[in-house]
Amino acid sequence: MNRIEEPVKPMTEVLEGVELSIVVPVFNEEESVGPLVTRIRAAMAGFLKSWELILVDDGSTDRTLPNARKELSHPDLRLKIIELQKNFGQTAAMQAGIDAASGRLIATLDGDLQNDPADIPNMVAAIEERGLDLLVGWRQNRRDALILRKIPSWCANFLIGKITGVRLHDYGCSLKIYRGSIIKQVKLMGEMHRFIPAWVAGVVPSSRIGEMPVTHHARHYGTSKYGISRTFRVILDLLAVLFFMRYKARPGHFFGSIGLAAGGLSVLILLYLAIDKFILGNDIGTRPMLIVGVMLFLSSVQLITTGILSEMMARAYFRDDDMTSYIVRQTFEREQPHA
Repeated sequence: MNRIEEPVKPMTEVLEGVELSIVVPVFNEEESVGPLVTRIRAAMAGFLKSWELILVDDGSTDRTLPNARKELSHPDLRLKIIELQKNFGQTAAMQAGIDAASGRLIATLDGDLQNDPADIPNMVAAIEERGLDLLVGWRQNRRDALILRKIPSWCANFLIGKITGVRLHDYGCSLKIYRGSIIKQVKLMGEMHRFIPAWVAGVVPSSRIGEMPVTHHARHYGTSKYGISRTFRVILDLLAVLFFMRYKARPGHFFGSIGLAAGGLSVLILLYLAIDKFILGNDIGTRPMLIVGVMLFLSSVQLITTGILSEMMARAYFRDDDMTSYIVRQTFEREQPHA
């Protein structure tokens, strides 16, 4: 078996001539990873351009990695396996795969066999024909539990579309096709993989983001590790997305505007009390309005100060271009052009 172990290539050293990179994060999918590679090879058998498969092992504790390494023996498959040092989460694993991808286009899908790789060639043709930068899969006929998965997903899709302005039927579908030059401008952090279309809308017009129906299968092996489990988590993430979309480069405007509003209100209250005290001669020492005015003034100072500190942190963040949300332990790779 011919294996080459080397660090992940930086973006400046990507392979030439790769049309499509398929990125699959996997975590404790020992039974699924072999059939997954088989299905991907079958689905891409008629794809006439060069493509590669990138499996990202997100700190699996079962035999997912050894089973994945068995697939390196296929001479017709350009396969790269990235082993992360620990379980960093689906977003970080996806980012690791995207960073290592060499393709002009990048496809992502789940490793649990619920996404159908047979949809990938059609999506590649569609993203080119429609001139899009991101094409999102839409699981019209989801094979998931109604109460635990479908209803929370419907609620999440409605909220995300309403707040971000990017209207899609299925934000949670991992089967997506990106233009590599676009998605590599987006840095995925935390657990924000379900909001990728919103992040992409920050660098391209929303008109260049589309969707198309895809096949969805029931899970055959194991249990779900990733996904939307509770709607309130989505709401919290959504608030963070909304903040970053509007104030990522200028957080001082967010905190400062609230601080100025609180400060303005405190000035009015304290001015009224000063007139009441020094001109009308009334006692204001026990009036609740005095406490409110003082608290608003202190809150104003704190918010404006927080805004200034946030601006300083934002500038430090944008200077740190090499920051990643994952650590690669080692990479197993077979670069074999397709026959």
